[in-house]
Amino acid sequence: MLKAMEVYLVTNGNGLEAIEFYQNALGATVEQVNLFKDFLPDCPVELENYVMNAQFRLNGQRFMLSDNNPEMPYTMGDNITVALITDDVETAQELYSKLCVDAKAINMELQAVPWSPAYGNITDKFGISWQINAEVDGYGQEYYAEQG
Repeated sequence: MLKAMEVYLVTNGNGLEAIEFYQNALGATVEQVNLFKDFLPDCPVELENYVMNAQFRLNGQRFMLSDNNPEMPYTMGDNITVALITDDVETAQELYSKLCVDAKAINMELQAVPWSPAYGNITDKFGISWQINAEVDGYGQEYYAEQG
């Protein structure tokens, strides 16, 4: 089932600064911050403090932020995506397959990642960027426990 449609901000290597800025400017509560070094075992030193995912809460609504993958181009104006949050893999697969029809780009195939059993990123035929993310209770707990 589709749980939420949320705003996802993408910064250009200055995510930690942006977190502090939005916390102060909007009065948002920071709920979680994971850095590249938390997810990438052989993370290059220059990317260690890049934000992999940060989650905020503002008036009961969640929004998220991450730094752009430095291997991908960063374009001002294209740095806001829509995150579709599901509570199961099947819904994520269904949304992904439907949004992929005539897509301009498959930025990341739907796949298991440390935080989700089904995550994918596409740019649809209208140029809208979508992140599909299954948030399944208990998934990734072993990974997070290892990261300590």
